[in-house]
Amino acid sequence: MNTFGRLFRISIFGESHGECVGITIDGCPAGLSLTAEDLLPDLERRKGGQGKGTTPRKEEDYPIFKSGVFNGKTTGFPITILFENNNTRSEDYQKQRSIPRPGHADWVANKKFGGNEDYRGGGHFSARLTTGLVAAGAVARKLLNEISIIATVTEIAGESDLEKGLQKAIDAKDSVGGIIECRVSGMPVGLGEPYFDSLESVLSHILFSIPAVKGVEFGAGFAAAKMFGSEHNDAIENTEGKTRTNNAGGVVGGISNGNELVFRLVVKPTSSTPKEQNSLNWETGKTENFSVKGRHDLCVALRAPVIVEAATAIVLADFMLLEQRIKRVL
Repeated sequence: MNTFGRLFRISIFGESHGECVGITIDGCPAGLSLTAEDLLPDLERRKGGQGKGTTPRKEEDYPIFKSGVFNGKTTGFPITILFENNNTRSEDYQKQRSIPRPGHADWVANKKFGGNEDYRGGGHFSARLTTGLVAAGAVARKLLNEISIIATVTEIAGESDLEKGLQKAIDAKDSVGGIIECRVSGMPVGLGEPYFDSLESVLSHILFSIPAVKGVEFGAGFAAAKMFGSEHNDAIENTEGKTRTNNAGGVVGGISNGNELVFRLVVKPTSSTPKEQNSLNWETGKTENFSVKGRHDLCVALRAPVIVEAATAIVLADFMLLEQRIKRVL
C-alpha cells in the first residue's frame, strides 16, 4: 500500500505539514558508502532552484539518518531517513477547507478516510513526500555503477521553448503541464520478467505514483499506432544486441535488450491554481466561485525530472538485486 519493491524495498511516510516526511529503505546491501552529502545534489534539484514557476515554500531538506548507517557505511538493516517540515502555512488550507480543490485529492481523500485525513498542504497526497523518494533514488544510484539515468523537461504547455511555455502560465495566472523524457544508458540485457513484472510494468507502477503524472509511453509509444510493423521493428545489428532503431525503447517482451531505455511522461497542470474557478462548497451544497490561496507550483513538471530519475533508479536497483548483479559494485 505504501511500500514498493521486492528486494530493494521502500516505505514512504509523512504529511506535507506534519512533523516530517521520510523513507525507509530495506534490502540495501551492507558496506555501501553513504553519507548525507551523497543525497544533497539530488535533493537540491528537487527544489527546482526556487525559481520561476516553482513554489516559494523553502525547506532545508537535510537528510537525517535514523538507522541503517554506521561509520559512513550501510549496515544491511533498514535505512530510515527523515526530512523535517518547518516552513508551513497551514492556515491557508483551513480557510479553503469548505471547497475541495478540483483536480486535487481533497474530495476523494475525505470520502475514503471518513474526514480523518490530514488536509493541510494535501497531507500525504502532497508532492512534498517525493523528498523521501528522491533520497531513496540517490541511494539506489550508488548501486547501479555505470548505468546513467537522465530525465529532462522537453515541453511545457505544448511549447518546446520552456520559457515560452512557462510565460503562458504567468500571463494567464494559471498552471500548465509538461512532458518529461528519461533516457537510461549502460543498461544490461535481461532485466524484467514477462507479463506482470515486465520492466515497463514495474516502471509504470512507480512512475504513476509520482503526483501529477497522467501518462507514460516507452520508445515510439503512441506513435506506434500509426506505423507499419516493418517500420516499428528494431533490426538487430550485432551480437551485443544493438539495434538500428529504438522504437521499442530498449524493452522487448518486458525485458531490457541492452539498448538505451527511453520513456516519456505527461505531467498534468498543478491543480492548485490562482485562477478563479467554480466548484462545490460542501458545507452549503452549492457551487460558488473561488481561487486557491497558498504557495504552489505554476508548472510542477519543472521539479519532476530528478523524481523520475529516482523512481527509475529504485526499480533498476531492485531488478539488479533480483538478477544478483549488485554484488559486483560493492
